Amino acid sequence: MLGEGGEGAFCLETCARPNILALQPYRCARDDYQDDGTNILLDANENAYGPGLDLQSDGSLIPAISNECGHLNYPNTDLRALNRYPDPHQAELKQKLCQLRNVHTHTAKDLTPENLFVGVGSDEAIDALLRCFCTPAHDKILTCPPTYGMYAVSAQVNDIAIVKVPLDVNNGFKLQPKAINATLSADPTIKMVYICSPGNPTGMLISKVDIQKVLEHPTWNGVVVLDEAYIDFAPDGASLAEWVTEWPNLVVMQTLSKAFGLAGIRLGAAFASPQVAGLLNKLKAPYNVASPTSALATAALQRENLAVMRSNRQKILEQRQRMLVELPKIPRIGRFLGGTDSNFLLVEILDTTRDEGGRPSNESAMALYEALAETRGVVVRFRGKELGCEGCLRITVGTSKEVDRLLAEIRSVLQGHDTTDLKGFNGIEKSEDEREHEANEVVA
Repeated sequence: MLGEGGEGAFCLETCARPNILALQPYRCARDDYQDDGTNILLDANENAYGPGLDLQSDGSLIPAISNECGHLNYPNTDLRALNRYPDPHQAELKQKLCQLRNVHTHTAKDLTPENLFVGVGSDEAIDALLRCFCTPAHDKILTCPPTYGMYAVSAQVNDIAIVKVPLDVNNGFKLQPKAINATLSADPTIKMVYICSPGNPTGMLISKVDIQKVLEHPTWNGVVVLDEAYIDFAPDGASLAEWVTEWPNLVVMQTLSKAFGLAGIRLGAAFASPQVAGLLNKLKAPYNVASPTSALATAALQRENLAVMRSNRQKILEQRQRMLVELPKIPRIGRFLGGTDSNFLLVEILDTTRDEGGRPSNESAMALYEALAETRGVVVRFRGKELGCEGCLRITVGTSKEVDRLLAEIRSVLQGHDTTDLKGFNGIEKSEDEREHEANEVVA
């Protein structure tokens, strides 16, 4: 028995798992900058136009209206029922997700609720797949940097090693299926390949043909995981969710956090064969999706609210095109890298003007990032430490007014200051490399 204030035999360093002790604190976008009502947050790829729900001007839900099927177009959650656990199976929500993705572009077959796992954002699916297919301290996953940082975070938590086959940074961040397949052939301990499409931070939709080449590997026994978080900003018919009915080794993850504007409810889905989806549903917590989340997600998939989502999406696409036209008019703005299939753009910041032979510069990009956030109230995301992204900022597409301010503030900073002299905000002097590393480590 421990005495008062005593530690006894307990030692955290030897009791906790070594891979957990080695974890670096998870950093997300809101660790650095919060919504104070005046700043503009263009750093986390949220939907600037708000939730895809038919709301009143004060943000409340429009009173219930029944459609022709007798279903309500907004959450019909009885708060008196919150003493009861939520539906563990989410059958209605899964059916609506299937209806959304049964477009028959890639197959004549239909998705059914048996093809689905739903959870707390896509992050739960990322973790569940690792626990389902990878033996800790033995198996591996393959990722294609530059890519979403949560794959590496979850792998480290689960003591899973990572093998990297980069995107082709010299060819528009295209997937390299030949190199991937060679790596899979050489290492049977690789159980999963994570592919982000459209990519984050690249904004590039991955070719269906290239994905199929990996799926068709003749000897590899593993799963291809396609992360389609941003798919609704890509051209219509781009989602491969329904393709899981043709490929038992394909899992497609999606979320309501982006185009649907519902990041706050944390609802993600994984489309898979009934066998794989069954395994994921076996290992999940019994009541992993809260009743209010389920109700809001189900409402978002009703016809009236889908119209709101699509209207907001169109506004984002219009502002994206505007940024593509207006940003290059500003001195020291370089090329757009990657693609334009998402609600953000990846853009180079130059060390001097293009006419003077300016080159992408992490120092200039970091200085602009800090100046915008600390003195102008505009928060974007520094991505210069990612492979093939030297000198790059990732900028979420905002509303028309937000884009007005973004363009004005970037122009003001780049025309009015030598950005190489901007450093050490918040009274903290850090080296250039420390500041860049810290900013780049944010997972968003």
